[in-house]
Amino acid sequence: MDVEMVTAAAIYLFSTFNYYLSVYRSRVIKKKWKRRRWWMLAIHRNRTKNSMENQLAELYAEPAGEFDNFVRMSCSDFEYLLQKISPMIAKNDTDWRDAIPVKVRLAVTLRYLATGDSYRSLHYLFKISSQVISLIVPEVCLALNDVLKDLVKMPKTANEWLSKAQDFNFPHCIGALDGKHIMILPPPHTASEYFNYKGHFSIVLLALVDSDYCFIFVDIGCPGRISDGGVYNQSVLKQKIDTNVINLPPPSPLPNSNTNFPYVFLADAAFALSTHIMKPFPGHHPVGTPERLFNQKLSSSRVTIENTFGIMSSVFRIFKRPIPLNIPKVSLITMTCVLLHNFLRKSKTSRHMYTPPNLVDKYVNGELTQPGSWRQNYTGTFDPLQHVPRRAPTCAVETRLNFMKYIHENNS
Repeated sequence: MDVEMVTAAAIYLFSTFNYYLSVYRSRVIKKKWKRRRWWMLAIHRNRTKNSMENQLAELYAEPAGEFDNFVRMSCSDFEYLLQKISPMIAKNDTDWRDAIPVKVRLAVTLRYLATGDSYRSLHYLFKISSQVISLIVPEVCLALNDVLKDLVKMPKTANEWLSKAQDFNFPHCIGALDGKHIMILPPPHTASEYFNYKGHFSIVLLALVDSDYCFIFVDIGCPGRISDGGVYNQSVLKQKIDTNVINLPPPSPLPNSNTNFPYVFLADAAFALSTHIMKPFPGHHPVGTPERLFNQKLSSSRVTIENTFGIMSSVFRIFKRPIPLNIPKVSLITMTCVLLHNFLRKSKTSRHMYTPPNLVDKYVNGELTQPGSWRQNYTGTFDPLQHVPRRAPTCAVETRLNFMKYIHENNS
């Protein structure tokens, strides 16, 4: 009896062990099958057929400029950038799959900057997973920053600054200064630092431009919560101007005047008046008054920076909505757009399509005669810096009065 019970118990235990072993093996096999099944979506597995590389080649062959519109630049400029960044971003093929071509990596990045579409939307177009696109975009942006970094630089000598002053419609003006809030999603743990006066989360782009709508200095990443006076006060630009390490020309007389006038940057009411920063007189002034003439003269030259931001945002629509990335990546993307802006403005083959004739404002005798077409779709792009009244030092007030008097006496 005892032997039979022991035998039965042994058989029961052995059967139970085999049952659970078979269940375990089936689950492991099923799990592996599922993992292999979803390793790559069908549309991604088939991306070598009717690939984006082939579609780009078809767009390239179109005579109507379809490729230019797709990547927002001429074919020759695209090929130039492709040649420059290829050694930095090229990947090797493996036994499992072919690497994504460099041409497609550059195209998906430019398309992301140009449209602001989500990674998920782009993955349907390029047949690349959202996760891979999220790696491609920062990598390509870093490469573009490295290749184009010399396109944003300030003059280093007094003569270089003097050449900048020749094309502005304001005496002794060497640049236009402004800042914009770039909208972001609330950052984790530190969201309050980036909550600006408009009720949005943002970082600040502080910029200085020349008369040709090109950036010559940018400072990116200041938290949006900081008061707009603080943005400039904490910037490297203020230190450079105050210490004159940028070698600004010394004050000199203007034609028909014996008074020495400093060389100045033009700004709006968001900035404090100083001997090197001129801004309009506050309030409304009747037509023909010296203050009105001064404000018109200043505004018609300062508008270059408004047009510069307008040009960039009309082409790179990534700024049309909050950018859903972390702060370092938003700063990287913003700098990439700034560099591409200068690259396209200086390009002989892309300049005409990047900045068509009616895109920027037209002024005659200080009066706006035709608003730029970029203003039609500008709403919701950049938040301006907040205008905060500030008491200016006496020397700055006197400098502005001298400019006002000169402009009024020499108005023709």
